[in-house]
Amino acid sequence: MRLAYFINQYPGISHSFIRREIQALERGGAEIVRYAIRPSKDNVIAQEDFDESAKTRHIITTGAGSILWAIIGEILISPLGAARTLGAAISMGWHSEAGLLRHLFYFGEALVLANWLKHDGLHHVHAHFGTNAATIAMLAAPLARARFSFTVHGPEEFEKPALISLRRKLDEAAFSVAISQFGASQLKKLSSPSAWPKIKIVRCGIERAFYQGAGSDTVSAPHFVCTGRLCAEKGQIDLVEATARVAKDVPEIKVTLIGDGPMRGEIEAAIKSHDIGRNVVLVGWKTSGEVRDALLGARGFILPSYAEGLPVSIMEALSLRRPVITTYIAGIPELVTDGVCGWLTPAGDVAAITAALYAAIRAGDDRIAQMGDEGRRRVEAMHDIDTEAGRLAGYFSAVLDARQ
Repeated sequence: MRLAYFINQYPGISHSFIRREIQALERGGAEIVRYAIRPSKDNVIAQEDFDESAKTRHIITTGAGSILWAIIGEILISPLGAARTLGAAISMGWHSEAGLLRHLFYFGEALVLANWLKHDGLHHVHAHFGTNAATIAMLAAPLARARFSFTVHGPEEFEKPALISLRRKLDEAAFSVAISQFGASQLKKLSSPSAWPKIKIVRCGIERAFYQGAGSDTVSAPHFVCTGRLCAEKGQIDLVEATARVAKDVPEIKVTLIGDGPMRGEIEAAIKSHDIGRNVVLVGWKTSGEVRDALLGARGFILPSYAEGLPVSIMEALSLRRPVITTYIAGIPELVTDGVCGWLTPAGDVAAITAALYAAIRAGDDRIAQMGDEGRRRVEAMHDIDTEAGRLAGYFSAVLDARQ
């Protein structure tokens, strides 16, 4: 089985779940050709991402001559097909968030992608995220006599479905993928009933190598880790305030923020304002191994998000038997049960986050261990990457087999 993966930015620090999925498909016998619009804007720091970059063909770095040649070639080979693709791009761009001009660029990128698909003999392309990558894959597929599918992660796609033509993509895709039952429900809400049978659930997963052999000793010290892009959606500002409240009674509390992003300045200012520089530490992006080590040195994990799909960082923490403090939004409650493998709080509720931190600190080590064991069990049952990739491979095979 051969197919293409198409992503906006790849590889990237925050897109390790895509790499895991591709590699699991390859372990299962599939051949995956990697395409992307551009390399990640975040610096690649892990060797596994350097290796992926070498395997990925990026439109933006192909060179103007090659891009122009591919576009002209597609227009000359199939002028009617190119005209239909241009019409589709214009109709989608007219009322979109990105605008008409951006969709004209998508048209050109779709011609390049179609050219690559035909040159490489590929008849299916799968995009991650329902935004511009899915738009380009949808435009390119008919030109290449191929089918397309895409994975929707949320929450961005659910917030502006009309502006990204999500319903049209769901109708035209061979199938679409949601990463949680909540995500599937949102796709059903936003699509016509005729598209519902094509909505599949394939959860993000963790490789067993990430957690197998990791020590299970509970950390008694009040140390916590938060991993994620430093942005409004992740709610780290609330975490800073909650930590400041707890630090008045538990001065040894420590929260390590792993990641970077547009709100770093505001978070640093909040830390300085509360005078808790010794309690909240920003360490930037870290490799998968470094994240693993940080989690193993922590009592628990915390992610007070306002908007999510179902974070892989929660799966990573639970796989290492670390209970989590997070919010009951989107697909998170499908994995985390309050009081069983972590603590769930309302999004944006600093008092509730504070109470959860106190609960995690004051819980006996035996209870923390029990919660961690249950978290590991759930990840093994629900988020094994090879199991999930096998499910996805079955959907790809069905589409490719139907073509023959």
